[in-house]
Amino acid sequence: MEPTVASSGAILVIDDEPEIRRLVTTILGNAGYTVFSADTGEHALRLFGKHANEITMLLADVVAPGMSGPMLADQLLELQPHIRVVFMSGYNASLVVRRYVVERGFMLIQKPFTPEQLVSAVEQTIGPPRRVLHGS
Repeated sequence: MEPTVASSGAILVIDDEPEIRRLVTTILGNAGYTVFSADTGEHALRLFGKHANEITMLLADVVAPGMSGPMLADQLLELQPHIRVVFMSGYNASLVVRRYVVERGFMLIQKPFTPEQLVSAVEQTIGPPRRVLHGS
């Protein structure tokens, strides 16, 4: 049998822009990662509640209506202290950079980014997808 790709854990993506969310989900899915996507923080929390044992990383837009990426990260870290976090931003994210990137060691990827930059950020955070052999 051919090997199939399994990731180092699922990624929860949150971005309120449908095009960006679809693009990020497609890029990471094509790279071999399992991806759950949400358009709001509340939706992300519901998905996390259903898939907490699978999700190892949050990829969140910094600026989002209702619940910002950092606010969501804080809530998920309360539920799962070992979840890894990468923020995306198209804005100057100086507060996020200081509080989360510098103080807590999270990564920030600046929009616009290339597919290679996105996959590299994820690989640096949770590792590359790994190959799992099926069959005898």
